[in-house]
Amino acid sequence: MKRVASGPALRILGIDPGLASVGYGVIESSGGRLRHLDHGCILTRKEEDTGRRLLTIFAAVSDLIEEWAPAVAAMESLYFWKNVSSALPVAEAKGVIRLAFARASVDLVEYSPTAIKQAVSGSARAEKDQVQQMVRLILGLGEIPKPDHAADALAAAICRSNHEGPLAGLA
Repeated sequence: MKRVASGPALRILGIDPGLASVGYGVIESSGGRLRHLDHGCILTRKEEDTGRRLLTIFAAVSDLIEEWAPAVAAMESLYFWKNVSSALPVAEAKGVIRLAFARASVDLVEYSPTAIKQAVSGSARAEKDQVQQMVRLILGLGEIPKPDHAADALAAAICRSNHEGPLAGLA
């Protein structure tokens, strides 16, 4: 069953990719206002082989797309510091996430971590706790969204909303 908002609004699904945990956050933008709808994490078990974990992620993201019917989506782009091999499983997860959005014909844009920090906090060098606190304030939440991956996904969705403009959903 799809949840449908009343009135013109742009529904955005944000994703924080990973193999063990994929954060997601759903917001709506209308007339320059943002409204929190949902957030959480898709978890996979490390005992399972990578193929099964990727299938779990694909199915769960596909279910989120069907449930929330987003108009657009945002995902944090891949970055790594020291260990390239740890980036490979995340890249595989991003591939199945991208496939789920393509299959549903939902436009997915990737943003760098610094672009997301800039959009949410005003500083590309903001600390993680500053970004999470701003997500809480922007969305009018009583507390910082948990777990961290879900807060990061909401930040990606807020970034996409900023790039769509304040009148998104009114056209």
